[in-house]
Amino acid sequence: MAKTQFYTATTIDGFIADENNSLDWLFEADSDPGSNPFTAFFAEVGAFAMGATTYEWVMEHDRLDQEPIKWSDYYGDVPAWVFTHRTLPPVPGADLTFVQGDVRPVHEAMVSAAGDKNIWLVGGGELAGAFADAGLLDEIILGVAPVALGAGAPLLPRRIESSRLTLTGVEQRGQFAYLTYAVGAPA
Repeated sequence: MAKTQFYTATTIDGFIADENNSLDWLFEADSDPGSNPFTAFFAEVGAFAMGATTYEWVMEHDRLDQEPIKWSDYYGDVPAWVFTHRTLPPVPGADLTFVQGDVRPVHEAMVSAAGDKNIWLVGGGELAGAFADAGLLDEIILGVAPVALGAGAPLLPRRIESSRLTLTGVEQRGQFAYLTYAVGAPA
């Protein structure tokens, strides 16, 4: 059965971006691309969603306004939903839908588009938390980097009780620890 998964990198102190919404810390820590399981993970993804800050970071970091082909190089023709309250520029040729509000109807559309494949919640933590609050998050996969930032964008800016989380996998890949948790329904 297809899953809705929050797959992300995090620092050992629980941040997914620094105080300037930068991921430079991740690229400094990720020195062995051969140990990164992302390619195998993404092969099982049929739809994905991200927040506006993540989308803007990808647009700027990869200069997608100048090189839109990079989007398809990374994500192929997998449809994406971007949660935003403002108008953002689309990536030419990308299958993007800009949405806002309740995650439940968007999740239904994503499930339909994904078929028997998984749904990936790219970021950020608030978006993943909204799916968890609605009982629509099945799994959290964390690539824990050997970095501490002290401040920044939190992994999940809300309380999720341990009774909802079951550790289902632990793996070392290079300097990263990958932790996988099944997420139960809210009480």
